[in-house]
Amino acid sequence: MPWFMDRIKSGFFEVVNPYNRQTRKVPATPAEVHTIVFWSKNFQPFLRKNWGKKLQKAGYHLFFNFTINSNSPRLEPHMPPLDVRLGQLKQLCDQFGPKTVNWRFDPICFFKTRSNHSIVQDNLSDLGHIAKEAARVGIRRCITSFMDAYPKIEKRLAALPGFSFYDPPLETKKQIILKMEKILASGNINLMLCCEKDVLDALPKNTSVTQSACISGDLLVEIYGGNLALKKDTGQRIQKGCGCSLSVDIGSYHQQPCYHNCLFCYANPS
Repeated sequence: MPWFMDRIKSGFFEVVNPYNRQTRKVPATPAEVHTIVFWSKNFQPFLRKNWGKKLQKAGYHLFFNFTINSNSPRLEPHMPPLDVRLGQLKQLCDQFGPKTVNWRFDPICFFKTRSNHSIVQDNLSDLGHIAKEAARVGIRRCITSFMDAYPKIEKRLAALPGFSFYDPPLETKKQIILKMEKILASGNINLMLCCEKDVLDALPKNTSVTQSACISGDLLVEIYGGNLALKKDTGQRIQKGCGCSLSVDIGSYHQQPCYHNCLFCYANPS
């Protein structure tokens, strides 16, 4: 956040393309930015120093994608306890309004261990508790997806003999989503799928589950008004079912590394 606020003060970000290493300048003044979308699994550093209020006072609109999964030291070893993260969710909703927050339960993971290799385990154990607390603070959207086995993840698992991720068949995924839909509906939370077109297509026609747009231009205009290009982001996985509007990433996994060290992370280079 100190780096981020310094760049906000300067009025622009310098973004390095991770593939060709070319640098582009991204304007960052309130007149040129419709909304700043923050993504995190731990908003404590953001909330502790009241950065959000400072940004609002400077004229910026804010939106939050907050990933909250079940407590799992094996999958997410350096995360704060679940109840701490749920407290952060309440703070965000109290300060900025629940409409500005997407709750992401992401990704859904299936795995096997050496001690229980015949049993497929998952990270869904706290879903009901999270949903209840999310509904209590006004959350109305939950976005989810199933873990993708990127080569980077396979390399990480090489250091954990006896542990392996498992990709279940489509029918199992469908049943999981229908079960989640039912749990979330009791709290009036809509379930959305991120880049899971095959699963979405397999659901019954009367399902309330929809395609996700983690960054939705329509929603941002609904919240904040103004003019915003509503083009789809062609740099994302549209063929897989991504519904995001065009946006610009300004962070770097190398320059602003994440230390949560989640086993399933597709991005962290460490």
